[in-house]
Amino acid sequence: MKTPVAFALVTSFLLVSICRELAAADPASQSETERLQKLEKAVRQLEERNAALENEVKQLKSKSGPFAPMLSKSEDKAPARPDNKTTFTEPTPPPVDVHPGGSEYKLTLGGYIQANFESGDVSAFEGRFGATALKDRFRLRRARISLVGDFAEKFDFKIEGDFEQSDAAITALRTVNVVTGATTTVTNSNRTEFSGTDIFINWHQYPEANIKVGQWKAPFGLEQITPDTLIYTIERSLPTGALTPERQIGAMLWGKPLANVLPDQKDLVTYYAGIFNGNGRNFNSNDSNDFMYVGRLELLPFKGELMGQEASLKLGGDYLFSRDAAGTNISPALNLKVNSDGSLTSYTLPGADERKAWSVDAWLKIGPFDLIGEYFHENVDGRIVSGIAPGFANFDPHGWYVQGSYFLIPKKLQLVVKWEELIPDQLANDGLHSITGGLNYYIHGDGIKVMANYVHTWSDFREANPQFGQDKFDEVLLRLQVIF
Repeated sequence: MKTPVAFALVTSFLLVSICRELAAADPASQSETERLQKLEKAVRQLEERNAALENEVKQLKSKSGPFAPMLSKSEDKAPARPDNKTTFTEPTPPPVDVHPGGSEYKLTLGGYIQANFESGDVSAFEGRFGATALKDRFRLRRARISLVGDFAEKFDFKIEGDFEQSDAAITALRTVNVVTGATTTVTNSNRTEFSGTDIFINWHQYPEANIKVGQWKAPFGLEQITPDTLIYTIERSLPTGALTPERQIGAMLWGKPLANVLPDQKDLVTYYAGIFNGNGRNFNSNDSNDFMYVGRLELLPFKGELMGQEASLKLGGDYLFSRDAAGTNISPALNLKVNSDGSLTSYTLPGADERKAWSVDAWLKIGPFDLIGEYFHENVDGRIVSGIAPGFANFDPHGWYVQGSYFLIPKKLQLVVKWEELIPDQLANDGLHSITGGLNYYIHGDGIKVMANYVHTWSDFREANPQFGQDKFDEVLLRLQVIF
């Protein structure tokens, strides 16, 4: 231990100093009493140093255990004033030493809060009107806390949970009657309890082939896998929410195959290949013996300068295959099922299906300008299982969005425009379209950000069937975001 060695060295140094001082004194001019007084003084100094070192050792030992704070000294709390009055001052906050429970060398605690105000035809752009209309409201959209860690053995992990589960509906199969085929489901569409979002372990020994296990967003859809804190509009587009699988439990192989071959071009190609239960997040039971297979390929063919500005072009493509049992929600993030009045709700399968889906996306960035576009297409085909018909007609939903943004004030004030469309393909003229205009003000980057959106929506079904009511809707959304 270094402290006893340091103590011995200090003690030896003091003794040698004392002896040299005594030896240097003139014997003729120095009495025996004076020499004894000097020796006693030196001994007192040595005892004081010894006591100080012992106190330091005790403090170091108290810090060696986890969560052991160093307390401030009581004598620092009430200094005397010249007018003989005592002034009480708050002591300096003691440093708290927190140690990880495992062997990880890096541990980060963080999170974020997103608070909304929504007025007008609330969430009409998500198909929530008529039978599913919502009222004006203040909304705690997300309140998440996360713990991220890294091990020297090339493992990293993330644990994240949400205190506010919002309006997203996730439905899973609870029971199936093997004789009649009747099913019961469990849904958390009105969730208020704390629940997990991202919970995974990732092995990154080789950048060309990472292995990830746990729960996270399946690699399908550029806008979907872009973090909530980094998207340019307050909410994602309806096609993204309706036609992507969102978070799933499973395993994935992913990486950058050129990371070591061409280090300067390591981001040129990135691939993802995952296998998942396919029935949503926080459900450990699979809905059947089949799995969902999801793959994504990203290309970065250009990154450099264009017209004197930093520029890049990113391209992506996704594919999904899944065979789902009755009771599975195939639109876990938003709404896909068309109601009789043209409004939308999440789509819970009445019978078994086989799904194939694909999407393509592009992101062009030139200095303060961003242009993003994405197209989705899905085939939902019913399956007969144990002689039981699926209970629905095959349908092929599809949709797209195009989004442009420009910084009016560099890194501070951003203008955003988005145009989107979803065709659920379940009723005639069931398309839903929206145009969004917005401003983003970055107070401290994405860490503290204020957003404002105006959304105009129109329903083809309502326009073709005016007896159901209005076919055009308008909403204003405001958001304050803080990352900690």
